[in-house]
Amino acid sequence: MKQPPHDVTAERADAVRNRARLLDAATRLVADRGAEHVTMDEVAREAGVGKGTLFRRFGDRDGLLLTLVDDVEAQFHEAYTSGPPPLGPGASPGDRLTAFGCALIERVADGTDLGPALGRQIPCDRRHTSHYGRAFHHHVSSLLKEAGIDGDHDMLAHALLAFVNLETLDHLRNDPQVTTERLRRSWADLVRRVAGIADAEGLQAAP
Repeated sequence: MKQPPHDVTAERADAVRNRARLLDAATRLVADRGAEHVTMDEVAREAGVGKGTLFRRFGDRDGLLLTLVDDVEAQFHEAYTSGPPPLGPGASPGDRLTAFGCALIERVADGTDLGPALGRQIPCDRRHTSHYGRAFHHHVSSLLKEAGIDGDHDMLAHALLAFVNLETLDHLRNDPQVTTERLRRSWADLVRRVAGIADAEGLQAAP
């Protein structure tokens, strides 16, 4: 007896629906309980999907969280690539670079921002090589190049981003002497000293 042809379109539609259900379920659980308390079992159960489907789609818990981070970071990506200045185009490279780091500092200080909350649950190496991690590096490196800075733009970008990564900012923010405003001012001073370009919003180095 001849078998009916395999319906690739239906399979693809099911995969899309399952992905959306899993991401919706994971987002709800993260919002309700915090990313650190969410397990793959709970996400599959909440979505009404088999755990095997979840692992096939995202590989592991880190893969799931990275996908959630990419969705969360899409709005910020739009802001620094095409939004209003000084974060977006239209300001000088120095102003944009300072605004970018200050925005990251403010986001880490904001307990309601899901980007840092999810990022804290992902190993540093996977976070840095993720889509959004590479986008951050490319943006900083491009601004340095656009500003006409001499040197290895890629390595200078790594050096600058080391100051505003989650581990550094979380460590510094545990010291009551290091306020968000002090971090912002220090970032502006770092940009000025490393890149030799003007800082944004007239920010000066903290004493």
